Amino acid sequence: MRLRFTKMHGLGNDFVVLDGVREPIALSPAQLKHIADRHFGVGCDQVLLIEPPTSGDTDFRYRIFNADGGEVEQCGNGARCFALYVYEEGMATSAEIRVETAGGILRLARPVDGRVTVDMGVPEFEPEAIPFLAERRQQRYALDVEGEAVQIGAVSMGNPHAVIQVPDLEQAPVQLLGERIEHHPRFPRRVNVGFMQVLNEHRIRLRVFERGVGETLACGSGACAAVAVGRDQELLAERVRVELPGGELVVSWPGATSSVSMTGPAVRVYEGQIEL
Repeated sequence: MRLRFTKMHGLGNDFVVLDGVREPIALSPAQLKHIADRHFGVGCDQVLLIEPPTSGDTDFRYRIFNADGGEVEQCGNGARCFALYVYEEGMATSAEIRVETAGGILRLARPVDGRVTVDMGVPEFEPEAIPFLAERRQQRYALDVEGEAVQIGAVSMGNPHAVIQVPDLEQAPVQLLGERIEHHPRFPRRVNVGFMQVLNEHRIRLRVFERGVGETLACGSGACAAVAVGRDQELLAERVRVELPGGELVVSWPGATSSVSMTGPAVRVYEGQIEL
């Protein structure tokens, strides 16, 4: 089978985008893993599949598969690339589109100068919604990681996130703690792990260890999760610049039952075909 694809990235978080609207696409986990392989396939952090909607009040269905072949609920950087793709391909013409994901409905605005604003929905802090095993909701949890108590904030942005505040991002044990916390038994669906350094109430630095991928250059949902946790812990203002290894996002959250808004770039890199 010869498959057409588009390579895209958002701040270096890179994707293979597949158009399943014009022609239905069904791939096995092994095939998805092959596409994502940087030595034998195209190479990417995630494969994004665009499909027709399954409900009448949405415009598209958006599916995300990590590099290990597993399907996940949400990807903020991928959502911006998704929006750029469907608008540039003439598949969408309205000022805003509604998109189905496994983590809920996203509202994506028409790209402006290569930047896309995504309504990422309302953060969920209740443990059962994340999901996270805890007796009650807290701003901070003590997580036992191989005998060490690690303080985390926990939230869902349509996918599960643990956020750790660190004094120095360069010295943060991202690989070591990221691997251990991703598979921690208190996160039954695994978790994305963010390491956040607060510079001031309007600016943070962030590194994210994504489940099924490892550390990436950027994570849109991780940026939103970090701001939500930082706001919940009364550390951050409503509008925050998030500096990631791949570049910068602007995240806004008024709080309470409001949605998180994320703005950042999306880039189309090249078109290609792969034989599966």
